[in-house]
Amino acid sequence: MADAPQQVWHPRHNPWIITLTVMMAVFMEVLDTSIANIALPHIAGSLSATPEEATWVLTSYLVSNAIILPMTGWLGNYFGRKRVLLTCIMMFTFASVLCGLAWDLPTLVIARILQGFGGGAMVPIAQSIMLESFPPQKRGAAMAVFAQGVVVAPILGPTLGGWITDSYSWRWIFYINVPVGIFAVLMAKWVVEDPPYIKRNVAATIDYIGFALLAVWLGTMQIVLDKGQEADWLGAEWVRWFTFTSVASFLSFIWWEFQTDHPLVDLRVFKNRNFTIGLILMTSLAAILYGTTAQLPLFLQTLMGYPALQAGYAMSPRGVAAFITTFFVGRLVGKIRMRWMLCIGFVTLAYSSFLLASINLEISMGSVIWPSVINGIAISFIFVPLTTTTMSQLGQAQIGNASGLYNLMRNLGGSIGIAFVTTMLARGAQTHQALMVGHLTATDPAFARQFAAAKSVLGQHTDPATATMQAYNAVYSLLDQQAHLWAFVDNFYLFGLLALAGIPLVFLFKRVQMVKKPAAAAH
Repeated sequence: MADAPQQVWHPRHNPWIITLTVMMAVFMEVLDTSIANIALPHIAGSLSATPEEATWVLTSYLVSNAIILPMTGWLGNYFGRKRVLLTCIMMFTFASVLCGLAWDLPTLVIARILQGFGGGAMVPIAQSIMLESFPPQKRGAAMAVFAQGVVVAPILGPTLGGWITDSYSWRWIFYINVPVGIFAVLMAKWVVEDPPYIKRNVAATIDYIGFALLAVWLGTMQIVLDKGQEADWLGAEWVRWFTFTSVASFLSFIWWEFQTDHPLVDLRVFKNRNFTIGLILMTSLAAILYGTTAQLPLFLQTLMGYPALQAGYAMSPRGVAAFITTFFVGRLVGKIRMRWMLCIGFVTLAYSSFLLASINLEISMGSVIWPSVINGIAISFIFVPLTTTTMSQLGQAQIGNASGLYNLMRNLGGSIGIAFVTTMLARGAQTHQALMVGHLTATDPAFARQFAAAKSVLGQHTDPATATMQAYNAVYSLLDQQAHLWAFVDNFYLFGLLALAGIPLVFLFKRVQMVKKPAAAAH
């Protein structure tokens, strides 16, 4: 009987107006996870910082964002969901102003931490509001709109960031949030409301121990993922200590949350099979999405010689394809079984990754754009049914807590994907170079021809000794290029295998029964 009010509750305003309102906040927040990446050299130069120091602009945001994400359900119940959403949008907007006004790197990092705290709860609360505003049979369409923000924004971020930085200043990548944030606050104040089962419980005990363990666990893990490659991973003492601290605090957090009467994060939601499987698949999908987003521009800039903005333009069709496809996918939810849509998505995602694994140094722009378009289509076919299926077996009162955990794993999966790319590119290039350097001998016919040709051309402009040295440098440069190319190929191939590995898990989902008449379901 207690569940009946949850099934019949409907918001006073049109669900699509509510969706438009919260999606402004979602797009703004997710865009900021990637828009600053391409502006880092400009930020470093403007604030008299090294490129390594400037990466704290990204790390600080990701750490604070990760800490607040799993707390979203508790925050909504403690303060009221509408109040938390409004506070988050205002905090994010205010922090964006501070980021634009930053006069040195520490100021910018502090502002980004504040921005991460504001943005962390924004996405899962928006997702909860959207899921609750629509009846079950229309949630697929709602998640299609949600996917357009969550999937497309990080793809378009580098392109938009590059254009703004080149045309105006890096400070404007933060200032553009201000008008959007103000409008989102006004709209949210008007149309968003708390459902009746969200009862503010200000008398409840705050789980300080749970919060401390959560902050230490996610903070140390995010720093290790973001800075580990620079420090040679476990070769650095601080990485070993941070890793140990992260694992210990993670295990302590799980134990504590099951022991306390008022847990910060309700981990009992993992007893739901669809939710647990969905989180594993979302982590894998995010690793592929963010890893590919980080790797493709790097390939185009470092090996193909594309300017940063042109590399961003090459990525844009992927975002456009994902944006358009989600419209159609949202309409297919409920008409085609989720399981088959997910299989189509993962197979297509693997195919696009294998196409990218066939790159070489003589490809045209089309050889990158076409696989990227297929990649965007595949992600849409996965994200919408995956989100719908993951949340399908949960009661409305569980959605807030579940959304926080779901978006946490999306962010952590992205961090893992980026860390994997940066590590494997560096280590893979070294491995391939070590394998190929054995061919640089006078007895190798291919090397002898290449070296003789280079020496002959260079000898026309300098003395024989200098020409010989320059010829060796030219051949080694070509070797280094080829070694890095094979590292990129290996990564794309591994992404394809990871996509295929998700298919068996799809068949472990319980079948989603699409409800035709919400009123009847309440009895």
